[in-house]
Amino acid sequence: MLNNQNFGIIGSKFSKMIVLVVFCFLGALSPLNATEEGDIKRGQDMVDKLCASCHSVGETGLSPFKDAPPFRDIVGRWPVESLAEALGEGIVVGHPAMPEFQFEPDELNDLLAYLSTLSDAKPKSE
Repeated sequence: MLNNQNFGIIGSKFSKMIVLVVFCFLGALSPLNATEEGDIKRGQDMVDKLCASCHSVGETGLSPFKDAPPFRDIVGRWPVESLAEALGEGIVVGHPAMPEFQFEPDELNDLLAYLSTLSDAKPKSE
């Protein structure tokens, strides 16, 4: 039979373990972790294929579609981590020329990894 003193020790260890598991789970889901795990090259290939016909997707250059902001400007205005939710749930904008995109988790990780490489570029539309 457990007395209160033993149960307190077991309960305390169990509580600490639960907290550790929760933090590990949340850490695995965080956008910062997603950019660390993503593949930059796959992300760049994806934006070249899906986005470059309208947006400037590199560190320099004008967007082919004048109303489409360069990606370096987007990551200059908003932290890459804050874009994760919008990109994961399906980004929709107020003009019909922009198609709706919704990315799978591995695609999102790759995209965020690539976008994070642009976050050092100064926002400027040449």
